[in-house]
Amino acid sequence: MEKHTVSSDGQKICYKESGSGKTTLIFIHGWLGNTEWWDAQQKYLNSQYHIVLMDLAGHGKSDSSRKEWTSAGYADDIKAVADTVKSDAIILIGHSMSGAYVLEASLKIPKVKALILIDTLKNLDEAFTEQQAEEILFTQYMTDFKYAVENFLPQYLFVEQTPANVKERLQYEFLQNKPELAINLLRPLYKTDFNTIAKQVQIPVIAINSDTSPTDLEANRKYLKNYDYVIIEGVGHYPMLEKPDEFNVILDGVIKRLT
Repeated sequence: MEKHTVSSDGQKICYKESGSGKTTLIFIHGWLGNTEWWDAQQKYLNSQYHIVLMDLAGHGKSDSSRKEWTSAGYADDIKAVADTVKSDAIILIGHSMSGAYVLEASLKIPKVKALILIDTLKNLDEAFTEQQAEEILFTQYMTDFKYAVENFLPQYLFVEQTPANVKERLQYEFLQNKPELAINLLRPLYKTDFNTIAKQVQIPVIAINSDTSPTDLEANRKYLKNYDYVIIEGVGHYPMLEKPDEFNVILDGVIKRLT
């Protein structure tokens, strides 16, 4: 069922709600994503949990007229949905850039009991600086966004086994965005000190990461007191779309560990 709430700066935030259960799972997509990225998880987990799929501001069906794009703004989008759905036990599930935002959001939402990160924050000691993001990513996006989406990004986002229909779908969705907005939506990720935020997170955090790049357990445990991860093999950056059946089983196992 599609619904909406309002974030701290008046942006309309759209979300879908289904299922039932004591635990509420709030799924938050990555950059240029939307609620539909989680359709297979919603179907699989619906009978066990209260499921909420949301569009961050600037994404999907939510408003995109925000004056200033910040990590705090994204965290407030998540808080607005969490406050509206009214639950005593919430697990936030954040993919890609939203891994960082669920860390921040969890500090604002006392009912959040755990976090699940999907292929993100694999090494908190190694992060792009704002200047690196500007030089390596944003310059390319502004120069020729279509070329960047079709030729530059695939080397970071996909692997040989990534299904062709998943690549085509994601590239099509990315290209529906104007380059300037796409850049503004991503900028907060490189402007925020997420390590300082991570140090404040006291709840359990489990990541489900692709095997395309290593996860540094030692580095992450310097910041996140209660951090662990599991690996899903043979996928790129979108395991929930690339191998939905295998991902669902792993995710369900992680949720059961946390509850």
